[in-house]
Amino acid sequence: MGWLTVTLASIGHAADTPTLGSAIAAPISSDGVQRVTVILDSYSYSPNHLVVEIGKPVELIPTSVTTITPHNVIIKDSFGSLSVEQDVGAVRTVMARFVPTQPGLFPFFCDKRLWPMSSHRGKWMEGILEVT
Repeated sequence: MGWLTVTLASIGHAADTPTLGSAIAAPISSDGVQRVTVILDSYSYSPNHLVVEIGKPVELIPTSVTTITPHNVIIKDSFGSLSVEQDVGAVRTVMARFVPTQPGLFPFFCDKRLWPMSSHRGKWMEGILEVT
């Protein structure tokens, strides 16, 4: 399992967003870490609307259920000061660990693609990380 540590430093906003499911609040474990598993399927994240608390560590655990297609999870803010990319191979689980330091909405998406098709993001493989 890979580790990626980042600090969210500014507010981002998705200009065009997919249809979001119900917001899922990341539960806080007894060790104070907010852990949430996100399932990556053909062109979707489930859940695709995550809510986390500011200042508390987050472990985002992307798990791919596709048997051939690789995916990734990218979180970027509109100012370029946040750039997170975590590759998730087919039928793999990885982890991205970070501490959100600013409230806001941060889009996450998959930019993988097979030529000549559009990217997975172009097929609405996106979600929102909401920091409160």
